[in-house]
Amino acid sequence: MAEHHAPTDDVVYDLVSVQYHALNGAQLYEKFKTDAEEHDDVKAFFQQCADDDAQRALQCHELIGKLTGAARTS
Repeated sequence: MAEHHAPTDDVVYDLVSVQYHALNGAQLYEKFKTDAEEHDDVKAFFQQCADDDAQRALQCHELIGKLTGAARTS
């Protein structure tokens, strides 16, 4: 990622959008797990979905930092 991007560039906006939807989805899965009540297999599936979305949001955060020059150097 040699090129520096402004926060208004499409690629950055796209990553922010994916990050937002991943975080929103991860939050929704908590309700879905409650709805699953005694269906442990369904609860486990929703937990896996939440974990996947949380990882996706973290990866977006890291990529946004690299693209905008806001990545931590420590």
